[in-house]
Amino acid sequence: MEGRSEKDIAHFSKLARQLMKHHFPKKTLKISPLGGGLTNYVFSVGAGKTEMVVRISDLPEKIHFFQKEQWAVARAKEKGIPVPQILEVGNDIIPFPYMISNKITGEESTHHKNRLQIIREMGRYAAVLHTIPTKGFGHLFDWSQNTLSKNQTWKDYLQCELNADARLAVLNRHKMILPKISRVIKKELINIRKWRQSPCLHHGDIRLKNTMVDKDGKILAIIDWENCVSSIGPFWDTSIALHDLSIEAQWQYLEGYGMKSKQLLGYALPLKIFNILNYAPVIEKLSMEKQKETLEHYRARLKGALDMFSLLS
Repeated sequence: MEGRSEKDIAHFSKLARQLMKHHFPKKTLKISPLGGGLTNYVFSVGAGKTEMVVRISDLPEKIHFFQKEQWAVARAKEKGIPVPQILEVGNDIIPFPYMISNKITGEESTHHKNRLQIIREMGRYAAVLHTIPTKGFGHLFDWSQNTLSKNQTWKDYLQCELNADARLAVLNRHKMILPKISRVIKKELINIRKWRQSPCLHHGDIRLKNTMVDKDGKILAIIDWENCVSSIGPFWDTSIALHDLSIEAQWQYLEGYGMKSKQLLGYALPLKIFNILNYAPVIEKLSMEKQKETLEHYRARLKGALDMFSLLS
């Protein structure tokens, strides 16, 4: 668990044991920490022959993210999308939010030999996911009983939750993008605010690292749904899915999704804008940490230095 002290891991391991002992009082428990938990403490749990994963957060508000994930996984499963089976979400047995799910017996697909095949299948599942209708926009939607804090309109979401203008200001302040690109983004945001399409469910991070597969590359489960949002398809998920893929892999994803080249040309500008705006929180954090060399790296990237296929002017 990156960034976690041994003392903290030991403490939350005891909490995981307490939690699982409550649910399986007569079972012999075997608990071990798992890597990759950037925002949660994650443990592998064996209760007799049953293998599970327990995620515990030290942030009280994380209960809402776990509840949202539970709702989204259930809706995705109804559509035939392979997902983990979530057994329990709560914050009552121990004084922290927790989620218990069945363990997926597979491997993360990041370095699998059949990556292109897997990416194509990811695109197909994303297209299915985007047929699930939602109400409201952003983090709070159908899963939440709240009403006052929900973004009722797309425009509200762009302004109040995504903070599109503020993100653009961050990129401008740190000179991350060229002035002419900033003007293009500002102009296009006016058009994007006028979108009237109905929202749908988005995973929020459909990438190889969140796809568990068997040895042949068959997808067993798409995991980590806590960043799921209600948005207008296919833009948010697609912008995230494409941004770190090779050209060949991007085409596999898009073909799996069913997006034709002509359609992609019409979507390209909004997709790029969402991708660029998504960097703003990272840039702000790096600036606060005075990571000058890394900032220069991102500055070159966002100014198009790595774009080998089109000219900026």
